Amino acid sequence: MKKKESVKKTHYKVSFGDRLISVVTYFIYSIFAFVCAYPFYYIFINSISNNDLSKRGKVLFWPREIHFNNYVQTLGLEALPNAFKVSVARTVIGTIFTVVIAAFLGYMFTRETLWMRKFWFRFVAVTMYFNAGVIPWYLTMAKLGLTDNFWGYILPTAVAPFYIILCKTFVESVPKELQSAAEIDGAGTLRIFFNIIIPVIKPILATVAIFAAVAQWNSFQDNLLLITQNTKLNTLQMVLYNYINSASSLKALVSSTTSGASLAASLATAATATSIRMTVTIIVVTPIILVYPFFQKYFTKGIMIGAVKG
Repeated sequence: MKKKESVKKTHYKVSFGDRLISVVTYFIYSIFAFVCAYPFYYIFINSISNNDLSKRGKVLFWPREIHFNNYVQTLGLEALPNAFKVSVARTVIGTIFTVVIAAFLGYMFTRETLWMRKFWFRFVAVTMYFNAGVIPWYLTMAKLGLTDNFWGYILPTAVAPFYIILCKTFVESVPKELQSAAEIDGAGTLRIFFNIIIPVIKPILATVAIFAAVAQWNSFQDNLLLITQNTKLNTLQMVLYNYINSASSLKALVSSTTSGASLAASLATAATATSIRMTVTIIVVTPIILVYPFFQKYFTKGIMIGAVKG
């Protein structure tokens, strides 16, 4: 029988100062985490609590007299399903456009054979710092026919300088030998991009996709400025804005569109302006919060790889 090798465990003596710093650090970050998470938690517990207590500000840390009638009633509103479809469509299509263009331009800006490569890169990058303003932007969108048009959500954000720079930096960390070997075998620019570059830079593509998807889902100003007549193109963010501003009248709408059997006459579950605001906010925010954790692991890898060269 083999003798078990004894493994010496190294014990490090932790000083009182180190422990104090650790405790203070955990305490500060715990407060910071609480400050970040509590507003969403507060909205959620108020959306499922007694509506009268919520209206009077009595629900602070724990839900009281839990019920889900607010969600049943609010989800029955006519504008929400269509707005949800528009938000999902613009998020998916807009993210695909942004990621593909950022990856391709980031790759092209690393190729020395690109005509006036440095000029075009600086031309794109300078738009991060200077813009014409809201009014010239709106006039340009109107001239291009992007008002009351779904593509007004997609095309203006398709070329994003920040994402292009991220992709360019990442591509520069890819060994040049991969591209050289493909060129020797007769591969063209597009084939190298799709068959070699794309598989290698997946972490940064996932990172850009998260950034772009969150930006598309939360975008509100383009809807406010570009969609003036065709209300069927309103997104969830715009619907949330309208509902919050007209929550009092929306209360009557919820009551009128819900059957008498499901609408309890009690004060606990009858819709109020506050309950409508809380419920609609949760409905709008929840989808992107549920998707976010699945891609979070790509952030550190995507941002850090290629950021430091040596």
